[in-house]
Amino acid sequence: MLTLVVGLFYLLSGRAARSQDVAGGRFVCNAIPPGAEPGCGYGAALNRVQGSSPVEDELRNTIIQLRETILQQKETIVSQQGTIKELNSKLARCEAAADESSQGKSRGQGSRRKEYGKNTMGDLPRDPNETMDQLGKTMQTLKGRLENLEQQSLRLPTANASSGGVSALAPLPPELRELLRQRLGALETQLLRKVAELEEEKSQLYNETAAHRQRTESALNSLLERIVELEKSNNAFKSPEDFKVSLSLRTNYLYGRIKKSLPEMYAFTVCMWLKSSASPGIGTPFSYGVPGQANEIVLIEWGNNPIELLVNDKVAQLPLSVSDGCWHHICITWTTRDGFWEAYQDGERLGTGDNLAPWHPIKPGGVIILGQEQDIVGGRFDATQAFVGELSQFNMWDRVLRPVDIVGLANCSAYMPGNVVPWIDANVEVFGGATKAALEICEDRAFDS
Repeated sequence: MLTLVVGLFYLLSGRAARSQDVAGGRFVCNAIPPGAEPGCGYGAALNRVQGSSPVEDELRNTIIQLRETILQQKETIVSQQGTIKELNSKLARCEAAADESSQGKSRGQGSRRKEYGKNTMGDLPRDPNETMDQLGKTMQTLKGRLENLEQQSLRLPTANASSGGVSALAPLPPELRELLRQRLGALETQLLRKVAELEEEKSQLYNETAAHRQRTESALNSLLERIVELEKSNNAFKSPEDFKVSLSLRTNYLYGRIKKSLPEMYAFTVCMWLKSSASPGIGTPFSYGVPGQANEIVLIEWGNNPIELLVNDKVAQLPLSVSDGCWHHICITWTTRDGFWEAYQDGERLGTGDNLAPWHPIKPGGVIILGQEQDIVGGRFDATQAFVGELSQFNMWDRVLRPVDIVGLANCSAYMPGNVVPWIDANVEVFGGATKAALEICEDRAFDS
């Protein structure tokens, strides 16, 4: 098109130059009306020696219009190139955001795409779904803009001499049209490829997240199973009964609890090993409370008072002494008949008595606490009444044991777990910093002696 315009311009210039001869003669060119013979002369009215003909003016105007149109097309192409660069920049930003979102990937695996130094995706959404939607909208917008450009530029104004100088529309040059189609096709292909890569990366990220979650849950389940296994077997103890409970501080929050409760009883025997050097008083080795009576059964040494046995809040003083820091075996028996009781220390019966809550049955459904005295069932402890020391082999029977049985327990020649409350690891809970540790009481007692 540009070549055609330049040729017309040179043609007009040549005709003007040839209007003068070498001798200085002057040639006048007249326009030939349509249908006239070239050799015929025409009147002076048709000569314009000093001015230009209408056809020349029209051609000149047409050339100017064609130049302006071509410049506009060049500007449009430059603008579209800028738009394509902008889209490529946004695609690069999207790619950088996708690389940033895959934080779980190892850097050693390499990257399929070029990495960028910083995130410039301020104008794009973080979520992959929103990113792909935004890319789709951008692609459609750019495609529409290019199609509009193609439709608006398909035909350009040109002169049509046969129509008396009326402007007509000429087809857009095939090279420009093909270039626009190629750019549009390449851009659409690139966008589709980027969207496919984002979809693939999103799928990989989801799979990696699911696999990581599964591995974490599997590790937690294995850990929980191991903890349960350790709790069941308790490898720290050679056998379920060879352990002790340690209550090292005089507080109102360190204690142990027996999981089993008591049935209704008309007699009982309680035996245990104690070790304490607390002063004044060793505190409360154990207490049993029921609804309506927190002091159903209590063994306590409080302040400078002797050790006392409480049954239904009735009190009997026991001639026992266990605050020398050594292990001692203690057994207490009681029967509802006449409220008769006995107190044994290290296998020897040191005291007896009666009228301790006579004819009162021990109520069922209560709570046994090790190391604290209960003001309400299972709670409201008093630090001044807390047991400080260690205890082991807490057993309870619903009958009165014979003296020979108690001697066998004290000198480790007999093993008789309680038929109501046996001393086993699974039966004892500790709270507030109280601890359980392995202990073979007979060996430890022999070492102390």
